[in-house]
Amino acid sequence: MLARIAALTERPRSFIRSFKYRRTDSIPNSRRREMDFTDLDSNATKCVNLRLCSVSGCMTEILEIRADRPSFHVVFVPGNPGVITFYKEFVESLFKSLGGMASVSAVGASGHTEKNWEHGKLYSLQEQIDHKIEFIKVQNIEAPLVLVGHSIGSYIALEMLRRLPEKAMYCIGLYPFLALNLQSKKQAVIVKVIMSRVLSTMVTLFVASLSLLPRQVLRLISELSNGKSWSNTAHEACCSHLPQYHTIRNVLYMARTEFIKLSETPDWEFMRENQEKISFLYGIDDHWGPLQMFEEVSRQASGIALSIEREGHTHGFCCTEAGSIWVARHVASLIKNKLAR
Repeated sequence: MLARIAALTERPRSFIRSFKYRRTDSIPNSRRREMDFTDLDSNATKCVNLRLCSVSGCMTEILEIRADRPSFHVVFVPGNPGVITFYKEFVESLFKSLGGMASVSAVGASGHTEKNWEHGKLYSLQEQIDHKIEFIKVQNIEAPLVLVGHSIGSYIALEMLRRLPEKAMYCIGLYPFLALNLQSKKQAVIVKVIMSRVLSTMVTLFVASLSLLPRQVLRLISELSNGKSWSNTAHEACCSHLPQYHTIRNVLYMARTEFIKLSETPDWEFMRENQEKISFLYGIDDHWGPLQMFEEVSRQASGIALSIEREGHTHGFCCTEAGSIWVARHVASLIKNKLAR
């Protein structure tokens, strides 16, 4: 969840040149930029559209592809950081894997935007949930919903399923963060930071100050911390959003409210009541969604479809093209199997 914070990179010029932007005005109260990704995949038949949309007065970054005649609508909720452009390859691959029979909308987190639209306002986990529900109402989505969430987004998707029982037909959690992992040393360190006003402020100022470093130094930091597996998309999303003071403050504040909420016991009764509508994908070595949680879910709600990713991708699958494509195909397979049944 928070591992990407340290990897603030320069904006690769070659990446920026690979996009073609054009403004569209077909959606009221929104600003759009359509990004031509044919340079990444010559078989792409739809453009991934990045737009700004006002949701309850909150400017929200939306990444989406609209189908001509959608049978259903996939609404994707990111993890934390909720910078939606991390998921560009995932959204594109999911749309293609579904054969164009569904629209896909990926909804960024409130306050995790490139520009400080909300003037520094902080958003809690509960406010992020309300924000996603309001998005569905604002967009007036009529097709049945498939909810997909990553990390803490999986928890948000479950809460959306709770509040939209008639409209949501399926809920998929990817590397789900549903409860604290008391055995994780990394989470223990994160708790100390986010629960301390002094430490949180220090981290915020440090991360925001990295944007002042020369481009070459930032690139070197990126290569040393992330290697060469990260996609240009992930580098661009990281450097354009995370160094922003308002964004990193929201990342840490949201994490604080996450840890408080997820210290509670998961609502197993709700999961059992909806187990036919829920699927989870876990990773082999993921402290956010450890395998002991996989086993606990299987005991508490045996009807939930569970799977383990063994291809070597990580919790941050969206930071690599290979991870994005594999997970997108897995999600598409789950959806197709659900529809077949």
